Amino acid sequence: MNTPGITHPAETELFDDTLSCEMSLPVMFEANARITRPGSAEMLLRSVALVEDARNLDDSDERGDNSQQLQRLEARLDLTLVLLGRLLQRELPSVTASQLRWSRLGLRLQRDQLGGFAPGTEGVVSLQPAEWLPDTIELPVLVVAEAQTAQGVQLWLRLHTQNDALLAAVERHLFRLHRKQIADSRRNR
Repeated sequence: MNTPGITHPAETELFDDTLSCEMSLPVMFEANARITRPGSAEMLLRSVALVEDARNLDDSDERGDNSQQLQRLEARLDLTLVLLGRLLQRELPSVTASQLRWSRLGLRLQRDQLGGFAPGTEGVVSLQPAEWLPDTIELPVLVVAEAQTAQGVQLWLRLHTQNDALLAAVERHLFRLHRKQIADSRRNR
């Protein structure tokens, strides 16, 4: 899933020969920032994986009375969490959805205007990993490049961590997103 027409060395550096997903998510980049909740991104991505994997297993099982009761209970819990999340989001600063491309190596964010970020600038990307979960993960990044393209201003960010467990959780999350995008495209044919 490539955005047509975006050619830049940073695009090659972050997305060639690796699985990537293009999507619109609530995302924010903050230069010269530090992670405020160390370890929470890995924990949240693992929790999202457990929930989504459990849902996929439930979908493939035979549906008996217990399964239907469990699904109703899960649906109620999902609705409660969404409502709670919406209430919490009113209290927090709003993060707008932006087009992005995401791989295990980094991200490309579409922005409204150039930010003047120099290559090598450290920062933090906050993004919402699942639409049903109104919480964000924080990922440490380095600016690779920023440029005006025919599609708008693009900011390329490389993941900047030595935490192998976090990188594995990101890769697993991206694989699930990619698999979901393929399934959605097949359904829409």
